[in-house]
Amino acid sequence: MSNTEPLKMESLLDHLVEITGHRDHDLLDISVMSALINMVGVAEARVLELFQARGELLVRPRVWIANGKVYTIENEMLASDTGEPIVAYPGLVACIAQRKNRFEEMREQQHALWIPIWQNDKVSTCLEIVHDKPFPMHTLQVMEGILSVYRNYQSLLEYSERDSLTGLLNRKTFDERFARLASAKFAEHKEDDRRRSDDKSQWLAVVDIDHFKRVNDVFGHLYGDEVLILVANILRASFRSQDRIFRFGGEEFVILLRATTLKDARMVFERFRQNVEKHTFPQVGQVTVSLGFAAITQETPVVILGHADQALYHAKDHGRNQVCHYDELVEQGLIQVGGKQSESVEELFFD
Repeated sequence: MSNTEPLKMESLLDHLVEITGHRDHDLLDISVMSALINMVGVAEARVLELFQARGELLVRPRVWIANGKVYTIENEMLASDTGEPIVAYPGLVACIAQRKNRFEEMREQQHALWIPIWQNDKVSTCLEIVHDKPFPMHTLQVMEGILSVYRNYQSLLEYSERDSLTGLLNRKTFDERFARLASAKFAEHKEDDRRRSDDKSQWLAVVDIDHFKRVNDVFGHLYGDEVLILVANILRASFRSQDRIFRFGGEEFVILLRATTLKDARMVFERFRQNVEKHTFPQVGQVTVSLGFAAITQETPVVILGHADQALYHAKDHGRNQVCHYDELVEQGLIQVGGKQSESVEELFFD
């Protein structure tokens, strides 16, 4: 055994400890790429996500390293649905089509290694590693070992972030992600934080199923659970892959809508409301939802959620089955700043 082998083993163990020490997908992505770069010395690496938009499968970077600096889609607030068609990456297409765990291709005198992360027979994440020469077999074996740990730990993180009934992101995950998003927003220095109707913004919406207690009382909790699952499915179908949807608790859901205008946000929320209204729920029949939304500004997370919640309560107190925007209600004098909101807002981040 050479003198360098114990050092390599120690370095590998250190990286594995770091990988399994994270409770955040971005940090997990960064740590696994750092391990691959430090252990193998690759020129560049990216974690790519695959997503559906505009009727086609697209690819975009989620975390990447360039010029010694780490970039993430969350930090850059890249919230559009832009991405490159997967056909722009023939090596990745071939790798997935052939159901391989890795695929090498030559690209402008460089070697690109594609490593899809298979989970439940699907690929939503892929690593792209570029190197100036082919990877020897023992290096590939080390990399596969690291990625096996990464894949398994990513599955554990995904499981811990999901609501067991609907499969949507859970309340705990909302608290963490929204606090991070609001902090990033608060850190932005802008000359004028006031929003014009043609400006793109981030939006937070609170959704409540109308008369849900009546569904449980009349039809039973099994049908109530089915309503929750079907509403969750409609939510998934109504929003983009980069938007985030959470089951906040009971019959309440929360949506983080990324980078769009007020006009488009209202259109998307209204389309979702109509999709629920038009859907026929087994045994129950028609179900409707009320929705309140507000812009994510430089206010604190509790204040922003409170604004959306006030708009929701106005919708529920004035006929239900409607979409209400907080700022418009304030401008029209229909609600007061700091007015009625649910107890869940007061409990946010203080449980």
